[in-house]
Amino acid sequence: MKKILLIGTGGTIASDVTSDGLVPELTTEQLLAHIPAISEICEVDCVQLLNLDSTNMTPEHWLMMARCLRQHYARYDGFVITHGTDTMAYTAAALSYLVQSSPKPIILTGAQKPIGFDSTDSKVNLIDAFRCASEDLPGVSIVFNNKVILGTRARKTRSKSFQAFSSINYPHLGVLRDGVLLRYIRQDCGAAPVFYDALNTKVALLKLTPGVDRAQADFLLERNDALIIESFGVGGLPEHGGFYDCVREWMDAGKLIVLTTQVPSEGSDLGVYHVGYRLKRDLGVLEAYDMTTEAVVAKLMWILGQTQDRAWAERLFYTPIAKDILWPVD
Repeated sequence: MKKILLIGTGGTIASDVTSDGLVPELTTEQLLAHIPAISEICEVDCVQLLNLDSTNMTPEHWLMMARCLRQHYARYDGFVITHGTDTMAYTAAALSYLVQSSPKPIILTGAQKPIGFDSTDSKVNLIDAFRCASEDLPGVSIVFNNKVILGTRARKTRSKSFQAFSSINYPHLGVLRDGVLLRYIRQDCGAAPVFYDALNTKVALLKLTPGVDRAQADFLLERNDALIIESFGVGGLPEHGGFYDCVREWMDAGKLIVLTTQVPSEGSDLGVYHVGYRLKRDLGVLEAYDMTTEAVVAKLMWILGQTQDRAWAERLFYTPIAKDILWPVD
């Protein structure tokens, strides 16, 4: 029987009703008490690392999780991390960069309703997560609503429904049917994981809106080492408002600037329209292509935690990690 470590970080799954609304209060042992059937799937040990509403999750907490995984990695066959849904996709992406090429499963799960509620998705999600953690499912993934989603491809797309997460620009790794994992894709892995312990959090995100000028970008770039711009459609910047000069000046000053798209599916393609073409041809801005914004944020933090050299940072950005970027690389 496989030995799995349950790492608790809080979230709705561990929440109880208070006068101030739902608050994470349950321990990992209390969660397990709700699902005795897990003893038939695997042996479980528990670590209560955090007990947070995931709105309060920070990059320092991602590093804590990576350190916890590193500390316990040799003694367990797989790992389940319970986590709030609101920032779970960011955490899954971050762990995909902090713990690379893991041959063992690292599964994140949570719920849209607390485990103590009569109508809850908590029990099914948690049991499914332990099933997946006991299988040959390498790397970081999210198990939710009977789906297995690659850690670098997940996004929360529904705020209340049980089908909270979607896999963006990549197929599901598998599905669970009647308690059985039907695996479609096996992630690449190494003989042993590669752990990292540094993130640079000076990464900002700007969502373009019609009529915006460069002032917001200037404000963010003054305070950060990288800026991700969520543009419209396949990508580009307005010809008004001084954006082209803004990008040129800050890139000359050594800042990293990445263009991505607000559109959830199919990615960017800066070469299609003139509003994007010269940004890439003349300035050499980085382009996210089919990456999720969550993955771009986490990857830039990881890259800038390794280097401030632009050429090296660009090579790392376009190097696929856990299938985070496929087009035009493949």
